[in-house]
Amino acid sequence: MITILKSTEGGLERIQELADGSWVRLLNPGIEETAQIAQHFGIPTDFLTSPLDLDETARVEKENGALLIVLRVPHYEGPASDIPYSTMPLGIVLTERVIVTVARIDTGLLDEVAAGRGRGPSTTKRSRFFLLLFLAAAKRFLTHLREIDRHVEGLEDQLQMSLRNREVLELLKYQKSLTYFTTALKANQLMMGRLQRGSIFQMYPEDEDLLDDVMTEIDQAIEMTSISSGILSQMMDAFASIISNNLNVVMKFLASVTIILALPTLIASVYGMNLTLPLHDHPQAFWLVMGSATLLAVLVVVVFYRRDWL
Repeated sequence: MITILKSTEGGLERIQELADGSWVRLLNPGIEETAQIAQHFGIPTDFLTSPLDLDETARVEKENGALLIVLRVPHYEGPASDIPYSTMPLGIVLTERVIVTVARIDTGLLDEVAAGRGRGPSTTKRSRFFLLLFLAAAKRFLTHLREIDRHVEGLEDQLQMSLRNREVLELLKYQKSLTYFTTALKANQLMMGRLQRGSIFQMYPEDEDLLDDVMTEIDQAIEMTSISSGILSQMMDAFASIISNNLNVVMKFLASVTIILALPTLIASVYGMNLTLPLHDHPQAFWLVMGSATLLAVLVVVVFYRRDWL
């Protein structure tokens, strides 16, 4: 799908024809669509197809005056997914004539950038557009990290009394998400450092504050991901031990109850035999036997309770 936007005095407006100074959004484009854009603006075809590979890493490439920047951006898969939060490649092609973004899956990030207020995007300012997009991606990482922390706190309350592995497996899902986030953020940071050192595209003085914000958000996201990952890893180990201990407590309780119930059963079994037994002629034999069995069971309960076996 092709969407064409262009900056006007009223903000970004959608247009129907390909034009210079516009922003062309490609969402899971077909072969004909990529060929059309590549031919019209003189962009290498692989610049428009490589970001469609879900395993594409963050990188920078320049060819024939066109600059390709591939970012890894966060994507929410949903609670039923094996990896609730993952990352997707987003390709940004910058030329003198046009800005092209390519993505296989719509993460909602581009809509967020397009609807931005204040320092909104301009389709004629390449460096500003890229920095705004990068800043939005870094903030989206932070938002998802806070959501992961909330999910983990909810699972923590459930795990304290759990005897199953379901909650630990849920934690494992978020551990995978944090691993994806760590890899993506570090790759984005390295790519951004390469852009700065190499001066691959022109940076204007008015964008310096925006660049500082971008680097600050990236550093914060990386640090937050590292802390969350470390805490979650230790938590998984701790709660695996808690689950095992909870199971041991239950088994200990069941074993104690079995022993307590076995004593009256043993006495009743003995007096159920067709033999001459003590008290067999006594008129209160039943109550004496049952009282002795009950007293013995109570005595065992007291002993077990004092030894913390119950």
